[in-house]
Amino acid sequence: MELADTLAEHFRLHSSQEKALRRLKIETAEDLLRHFPSRYGDTAEVKSIEELKARETAVIFGIISGLKTKKAWRRKIPMAEANVADATGSVKIIWFHQAYLAKMIAEGSNVRVEGRVSERRNSERTSPQKYFSNPKIEPAPDLFTKAEHALYPIYPETRGITSNWLYHAVKKILSKLEPPEDMIPEEILKKYHLPDLKTALVWIHAPKNLNDALAARKRFAFEEIFLIQLERQKIKSELFLKDAWKINKNYSDISPLIERFPFEATSAQKRAIEIILSDFKRGHPMSRLLEGDVGSGKTAVAAVAAYAAATSKPFDYAQGKLQNFGTLQTAYMAPTEILAQQHFESFIKYFSLPRHGGASLPINIGLITGSGCRKFPSKINPNGWTDISRSQLLKWVASGEIAVLVGTHALIQKSVKFKHLALAVVDEQHRFGTAQRQKLVNKHEAIPHLLSMTATPIPRTLALTLYGDLDLTLLDEMPAGRKKIITEIVVPAKRAGAYEKIREELEQGRQLYVICPRIDEPDPSKEMAVQAKSVKKEAERLKHEVFQKYEIGILHSKMKPTEKERVMNNFKDKKLDILVATSVVEVGVNVENASLIVIEGAERFGLAQLHQLRGRVLRGTHQPYCFVFTESNSKAAVARLDALRRAKDGFELAEFDLAQRGAGELAGIKQWGLSDLGMEAVKNIKMVEAARLEAIKIIESDPLLAKHLMLREHLSANSQKIHFE
Repeated sequence: MELADTLAEHFRLHSSQEKALRRLKIETAEDLLRHFPSRYGDTAEVKSIEELKARETAVIFGIISGLKTKKAWRRKIPMAEANVADATGSVKIIWFHQAYLAKMIAEGSNVRVEGRVSERRNSERTSPQKYFSNPKIEPAPDLFTKAEHALYPIYPETRGITSNWLYHAVKKILSKLEPPEDMIPEEILKKYHLPDLKTALVWIHAPKNLNDALAARKRFAFEEIFLIQLERQKIKSELFLKDAWKINKNYSDISPLIERFPFEATSAQKRAIEIILSDFKRGHPMSRLLEGDVGSGKTAVAAVAAYAAATSKPFDYAQGKLQNFGTLQTAYMAPTEILAQQHFESFIKYFSLPRHGGASLPINIGLITGSGCRKFPSKINPNGWTDISRSQLLKWVASGEIAVLVGTHALIQKSVKFKHLALAVVDEQHRFGTAQRQKLVNKHEAIPHLLSMTATPIPRTLALTLYGDLDLTLLDEMPAGRKKIITEIVVPAKRAGAYEKIREELEQGRQLYVICPRIDEPDPSKEMAVQAKSVKKEAERLKHEVFQKYEIGILHSKMKPTEKERVMNNFKDKKLDILVATSVVEVGVNVENASLIVIEGAERFGLAQLHQLRGRVLRGTHQPYCFVFTESNSKAAVARLDALRRAKDGFELAEFDLAQRGAGELAGIKQWGLSDLGMEAVKNIKMVEAARLEAIKIIESDPLLAKHLMLREHLSANSQKIHFE
């Protein structure tokens, strides 16, 4: 058997099993072997049924039978019951209020049962009958017995495929598999005391002890981070060989723009600008990630970079000198139309509102979205913009007359042609790689510099792993005079008091965001549906029960772009007092008068995400407030949320969140595209730095991976999989 063999070649699969395997993304033998156990059970802890004692907690293995559901005789409570038998006897299992469990376990299957043993007397003549009440139960491999004292794997399941089936399938594959070659060089395995691939596969699926299992998991965690690092370093190496427009500007050259800022530039902004100007002079494409809290001034830094390009002449490589006409261009891509419009207006503000008087800078700015196109300055209104046709804007972009073009993904359509594109600024989309940049320019032109920006606090280890091809710059200061946000953790009993404080602010003319985890109410027929507040229902409740005299609007991702823009503009224009929205909509939108935010179901969000959400009310001059509403009274949940109140900035919170929360809970795990093992690995700075170091060494000595053919084949085959859009 080969790793590339499909499971259908070696197993008889029912249609339900095929669907289940597709849900688990398992198609080949290798896919199955890399579907790792989520945890392990220990048969050494197991008791036989005859050893069970009342009022003790015990673990048993056995075969389940007699599964049935019914209602309790006296109180009509829904319940289920069954019998579990081993070689020494049988015992009854009863579940109260959990009748659905009887439908989730197959009659006659092997199970592991864990719970407290109870007993009852049916009559005075019989001995007490032992039973388990509401125990934990799960399918279990049938080959393990107490005598083996072995660990057994427990796999992530889905409807149609049990952990037991996966265990036997893995066992069959391991027994027939040809010894696979290891793509990680032997010297790296020895250096970090990691098992080779064959050993690691056996140890992770059938460990003799916990140390073997941990060693195997460490190996696969290292491998995942190492391969991502290798791919990132290869991209970085290849990009360094490309040409980019040289922009020879010093800090003194761009100071006329910095002096126009409506605030004094922070030291962090000045450092970021110096670094970007240095990158511009190299002649190779810059790839930089600018990370900073909401309100730290990222757009202003981007405006300076765009100004440096817009005031530079293109270099004529044929004649070996600068042209005496034309200008270098900047493309600024935002994730939504509302944000694109906001950035367009920000650039106008920077280029046309001198702090100490004077004329507008002679820089043409365009806006292109699905809803229409605009240009600044306008002949009719020199200090404002005008709507123009798409064809006219594209003609001016192609001729080089538009120096800065702001837009959504409309920017990378084939119809958009730049004359001399030198810089691409991308907001909240860090994996804007070489291929996307190439789409923006003609085939043989220089690759534009990339400035990627994010307000999402990213832990250092995660940034080093996922964005290893980008150089990282932090804006870790806020502009002077920015008020510190007052954050209150609100448990259910204190909700009424919080509403009173909010009402006082609303009466002063302030505005309020209310963030809910859901759009619609959960389906009551679905047992596993997330029970959390919804935008639609909460907006109704607030209007009729809490803030009757205020205008309330809703905003969520299922609305059409034109409708979202209408609602957001109504909020910005103070036609709405309260905006009830989901967390994923319009992060970064600037409404200066909105100084209040309520976050419902806060325990469902990561701390970094909560921090980013509350940043929406940091835009104005009024005292900002954030009310973190939790449905939980547990001390652990409240203590975790209290870190939001204490942390100095988003970076500190991101590190705390990564350390405290489980890999499966970390906000954005699907976005990052890492496995649970990979997420655990990024908590380990030593492992991340080791993987990064080895990847850099290999690419420096063998940039084409000519001496590492297996690694080259893997990166080529997985180049579409390793992305984090």
